[in-house]
Amino acid sequence: MTTPRDYVSVRPMEKKRGAEKPTRMWDQIENRYDAAHWELLRTLRAKALAVMTTLEEGQMSSIVHGSVARGDVDSYSDVDVVIPYVVPSHRVEISLGLRRFELYSRRIAQATPSHSPKGHIYLDPQEKVSVTFPLLDLRSLELDFFKFGGIVDIESLKREVRVSGCTKKLTLIEPTPYGHMESPVLRHEAEVARKIGVSVDIVSERVRVLTRRDRIGRTGIFLLTDLEKDETFESVMKRLVDTNPAVRRIYLSRTT
Repeated sequence: MTTPRDYVSVRPMEKKRGAEKPTRMWDQIENRYDAAHWELLRTLRAKALAVMTTLEEGQMSSIVHGSVARGDVDSYSDVDVVIPYVVPSHRVEISLGLRRFELYSRRIAQATPSHSPKGHIYLDPQEKVSVTFPLLDLRSLELDFFKFGGIVDIESLKREVRVSGCTKKLTLIEPTPYGHMESPVLRHEAEVARKIGVSVDIVSERVRVLTRRDRIGRTGIFLLTDLEKDETFESVMKRLVDTNPAVRRIYLSRTT
């Protein structure tokens, strides 16, 4: 006799509507992808592979994270390629430019005063395809943030590997040959951490942040700065260190 926890229901993939909110579902759910879903996944992964191949040719390794890595994509999905270490921004821009990627916009963002500022280069007008790289060394907890959502490298992408990871709805996604299984993160933090290979600390932090956002709405971002055409990421970062005490504190903590 099955219990509510053992029960598995099957449903097609559903489109997101509005902001994602943490789910409190009790059972495990199977999602089977239709032909349109598989085609969308192939399209988004091809975009990621093109960017990652270009970076690899410039001697920079990268990952793609989120729904593109997990497989649970939809029409809202972004392609966010990440270089998970500090690299001179001109190397990134030159490599992309040599393969005729157009750099539509550039931005520095810092999620909280304790997080490393990151550079973002957007490769399309809708900002759906981007390259992200830290401007200061990432802490292990920050690296785990990407793993929390699921990451694949270029070789895994070529082999069509999909990985487990968690959504902003605090749902664990585990790929299957036909789609994926969903299960809740809430009250299962230790098991989720084990399954996706991260510390319980990062799972607990994401639960805290995302449930707080669900209660009080979007909490915003600590720092967001757009770059002018003639500015470099490094020059803008230096200006921020000189003028913003919070940025200066994290800069000194990561460089001294």
